[in-house]
Amino acid sequence: MRRLAGLALLALIPSIGFGAAEYYRIDPAHTFPHFAIKHGNFSTLYGRFDQTSGRLIVDWENKNGSVDIKIAAVSISTGHKKRDDHLRSPDFLNVTEFPDIQYRSTNIEFTSDTAATVDGNLTIMGVTKPTQLKVNRYFCGDNPINKKKTCGFEAIGEIKRSDFGNTFGSPGIGDKMNLWFEVEAIKENF
Repeated sequence: MRRLAGLALLALIPSIGFGAAEYYRIDPAHTFPHFAIKHGNFSTLYGRFDQTSGRLIVDWENKNGSVDIKIAAVSISTGHKKRDDHLRSPDFLNVTEFPDIQYRSTNIEFTSDTAATVDGNLTIMGVTKPTQLKVNRYFCGDNPINKKKTCGFEAIGEIKRSDFGNTFGSPGIGDKMNLWFEVEAIKENF
């Protein structure tokens, strides 16, 4: 479960030209990192994090950018209070000592007009590991409700919780975690 905890995305890429770059603020009401992990051979446990913040910088012309996302580890939600409290404990996320999960990009490669690959560093419980995310889809346009330019992204990745120092409950609780990020970000005007 710890593995999922580490979903925070965006760091400034030096090659971005500030004149062409657009800055986007993560919309916490429409951004939800999700995860899935095996519970023995019996089932797959799904969960999400409910508090996310951060920023995206995109230079559409030069096809580069950066991502910096912070996730509040305490906001983990699996739909079961007792389990969520256990996931917040030192057995898993240790949210008192490590309140944030962070993801910062090191490189973004636009692979098409609607897809990209993001290389970055994921930090969970003070341990930082390289983590790649595949952006399967992105779309930008004017939001019909708030009239602001908004971009939506769907990204997936995979981590091993043991890479972040968490082996509690192994092998009954799986090591591999699948990650999904549904992100909306609103353009900031300076």
